[in-house]
Amino acid sequence: METCFLENDVRILYVTANSFPAGVLAAHQKLHALIPYSAQRRYFGLSRPENAGTIVYRAAAEELKPSEAEELGLQTLILKKGKYISTIIKNYHEDVSAIEKAFSILLKTSHLDRQGYCVEWYLNDKDVQCMVRLTE
Repeated sequence: METCFLENDVRILYVTANSFPAGVLAAHQKLHALIPYSAQRRYFGLSRPENAGTIVYRAAAEELKPSEAEELGLQTLILKKGKYISTIIKNYHEDVSAIEKAFSILLKTSHLDRQGYCVEWYLNDKDVQCMVRLTE
């Protein structure tokens, strides 16, 4: 585990999975059908307990222009800047369960932002950085 900093807030647009974890892949597929891959854009997966403790998962992408979400019919949220505890999983496709295992460890950290998300930042097509925001 390491500490990393998100220097600026990131406005993202997203597709909400219809269930977790079963609906995660379908949410990413829907997102990528609307927003083809671009090296200029960052891609994320966000999850946290909502609705009486049920985990809500959002497949997300960085918004590149202010009207983009509206044009695509998607909702937006702000991924807050700040300090995050994180770990990078190499070749996550070889063992997708490694993401869940990483968050199990990260969530044991003290001083977590209870309003924050478990963030999967897809660095490329092989590696993902798992992150949880810390309180300031």
